[in-house]
Amino acid sequence: MRDRTDDDDVEGNLPKRQIALPLRNHRADTVPMSQNTQLFHDAQFASDYIDHPPRFMPGYREMHRLAAVLISERAPANAGVLVLGAGGGLEMKALAEARPEWTFDGVDPAAPMLAVASKTLGPLIARARLHEGYIDDAPAGPFDAATALLTLHFLPPDERRRTAAEVRRRLAPGAPFVVAHMSFPQRDTAQRAMWLSRYADYAVDSGISREDAERMRNTVNSDVPFLTPDEDMAILAEAGFSDVTEFYSAFTFRGWVGYA
Repeated sequence: MRDRTDDDDVEGNLPKRQIALPLRNHRADTVPMSQNTQLFHDAQFASDYIDHPPRFMPGYREMHRLAAVLISERAPANAGVLVLGAGGGLEMKALAEARPEWTFDGVDPAAPMLAVASKTLGPLIARARLHEGYIDDAPAGPFDAATALLTLHFLPPDERRRTAAEVRRRLAPGAPFVVAHMSFPQRDTAQRAMWLSRYADYAVDSGISREDAERMRNTVNSDVPFLTPDEDMAILAEAGFSDVTEFYSAFTFRGWVGYA
């Protein structure tokens, strides 16, 4: 990715590459998203959120390690990485700790989630810039890699395709795009229900109360526009990514890597 100048940084005493929040005042309905994403704009929910992903997503931390390996295959040692859905900061922290020379631009529409990300990163924030908004608010790049972890499943298919295409437009030729989110077979309502039951059961096995797990199951079932793995892979291909390959599969979650 290109070297940044001092003009790219906000004036003041912030560490280099950190951007003060909020950058912009976005309407929540700027981009079509599932209804339950409004929770991410609640400060208390945002504060509690970072405890949830490892309890609902099997192999959550290992998936971050896999992402680092996949990016390292193609990206330079000092890679600039675009992180879509950066709120909470968990993946940026994992990647920053794994690869000390990487820098990050993280984008998220929820200011409370970005505030949590800044806190999660701690001193690592010196290697990151946080942008409040959607993919259209991300820098033009070109980036050496991009990630969208637990993000694209909130978008309906057309917006998911458009967003993926905008990510590709910001990547250097051949740069990897690592994606992971809820995606599972849905031949009929019975098969869909089976997979969502496994989603809830895993959460209970991870220490979530049955009541909370069932509430989350019902919420995602009604509000999240899940696609099948084949449909998700097709969207990445239609957005212009080549050699799209599944690298991660755990109950209701899948992960892919494709190349700009």
